[in-house]
Amino acid sequence: MGKKKRKDSTTAPAAAAGGTGTTKATGRRGLVIAAVVALAIAVVAAVLVYSQGPSPMAGNTEWQAALESRDAPTLGNPEARVHVVEFLDPACETCALFFPIVKQLMAENPDKIRLSVRHLAFHEGSEFVVRMLEASRKQDKYWQTLETLLASQSRWAINHTVRPELAMQVVAGIGLDTGRLMADMRTPEIDERIRRDRTDAMTVKVTATPEYYVNGRPLPSFGEQALRGLIKDELRRAY
Repeated sequence: MGKKKRKDSTTAPAAAAGGTGTTKATGRRGLVIAAVVALAIAVVAAVLVYSQGPSPMAGNTEWQAALESRDAPTLGNPEARVHVVEFLDPACETCALFFPIVKQLMAENPDKIRLSVRHLAFHEGSEFVVRMLEASRKQDKYWQTLETLLASQSRWAINHTVRPELAMQVVAGIGLDTGRLMADMRTPEIDERIRRDRTDAMTVKVTATPEYYVNGRPLPSFGEQALRGLIKDELRRAY
């Protein structure tokens, strides 16, 4: 069925004496302009409230506890006033792309940003790699292991599925004791860390990776510019 078109008027209504038609048209334009201005002010006000106000979850102790990340691997100055918490799946392609962005921002703002990484296993077989990462902490090689795995992700995550034997080959070259690593991967301590990361992710409503929280504030929308903007905003507020 075709769309019904509005019929164009063949003649314009005659203006009444004294310019009434022109006055009404001007009044309508004035109302439209006023409405547009009011909408613009409302949008700007909303942005300012978000960017200048406290974390949306300020006062929510459960949320704060989930993002505290005391036992999570943390990089940077422990006294830094900007705390970035990243929920990461090591088999996630976007995680591999975004990790260098956070590292770059940390390098550009020395001692002002600290990063805590929380692990989630959304991809098939990813829990094996999460266990590798957690176990590498016992050999003080977590960050080397993480960066090596992310940089070589295409070699061991094939069609979004982890190939454990290939992942193990990749990390063998960074000086890890792989026998000890395999044993540590099965310990109750690592079971508990995985459970805690999963529970905290549910608390703060993480449904995909990577997900970022900066001083407790979530990204307003996902993207590189949104991440850079939120971190820079917290830097301005903190320093």
